[in-house]
Amino acid sequence: MSVLMEQVHPPVTDLRLSKILAALADPGRLATVRTLAQKGESPCTRLQQDAGLQISRSTFSHHQKVLREAGILLVRVRGAERILSLRRDDLDSRFPGLLDLVLNTPEKLI
Repeated sequence: MSVLMEQVHPPVTDLRLSKILAALADPGRLATVRTLAQKGESPCTRLQQDAGLQISRSTFSHHQKVLREAGILLVRVRGAERILSLRRDDLDSRFPGLLDLVLNTPEKLI
């Protein structure tokens, strides 16, 4: 059984472009989002490994918080794990094409 942490996710109407872009400006957070888009939902520890992030768990936790508060990540608790996924539908409804633009931009242009 998994539980959605509703109280910590901003509603779609509260999503702000400036906050989303600021969250994605960090290379580690961008790598996290790109990895989630490619692999789908993931436990946070696996996601950190899959994204190739050589950072502490506390730093990765901070990145998750920034992405969640910006409205980019959805966090569910399943037992002792936190399962992360992209809020693709919410982002696409609020800012059509933004996520695809970010995900499809070549690395050399970032």
